[in-house]
Amino acid sequence: MNQPAKMIEALLFVSPQPVSEAELAEAIGCELEDVNAGLEELSLAWAEGERGMVLKNVAGGYTLASAPENDEAARRLLSKPRTPPLTPAQAETLAIVAYLQPVSRPEITRIRGVSADSASGTLLERGLIEESGRSQFGAICFRTTELFLRLFGLSSIGELPPISEWDPSPEEQSDLRERLMAAGGARLGEAPTADHGEPVQEALPRIDARAEAGGGGQAEVADESDDDQRASAVAAN
Repeated sequence: MNQPAKMIEALLFVSPQPVSEAELAEAIGCELEDVNAGLEELSLAWAEGERGMVLKNVAGGYTLASAPENDEAARRLLSKPRTPPLTPAQAETLAIVAYLQPVSRPEITRIRGVSADSASGTLLERGLIEESGRSQFGAICFRTTELFLRLFGLSSIGELPPISEWDPSPEEQSDLRERLMAAGGARLGEAPTADHGEPVQEALPRIDARAEAGGGGQAEVADESDDDQRASAVAAN
């Protein structure tokens, strides 16, 4: 396959709309004759019955489309619901798991300042995090999965951007300080205060009770002191 044909093939592959000969010639920087020769070569390479795709001339331009015999399989694939983007709560929870893994749900709650049950449950369903044993006091811990690495283009967790590169605004610093103060104070069973002396947030419950699948409806009780200590370590750093 000559060079113009290869370039035309690449352009048609990335374009969501049919591309005319003139547009192809302008993008490649060649004459229309070269484009026509390339299209002719591609029409033979992508002829019906030869491969899974075909070259089509539609709406005044050229495009690559699935071969007719593959239409049913394509419809089944595209009929699946699209995966919605992560919500801010889910993104926060995923970031905490990524940087602190293995980390327990109570510890995530301490850092975020709100319940992490819904966000962590969704991340589990979508395969971005998975259970990774339990803390020494019984709380379930989470870690990221291989799917997380693939979606974010990482070969390992070590390639995550250093937290030191994050440059928070004064408002973000104040909010983060109050959340971490609340997390540390909760370990002592007291309501922490901000610089102005007012309570930041009520201490969160020290018992995490939830029914585990297959547990006959029995509630899981986790002593979270170890998890709170890790949250306080984050604040100290």
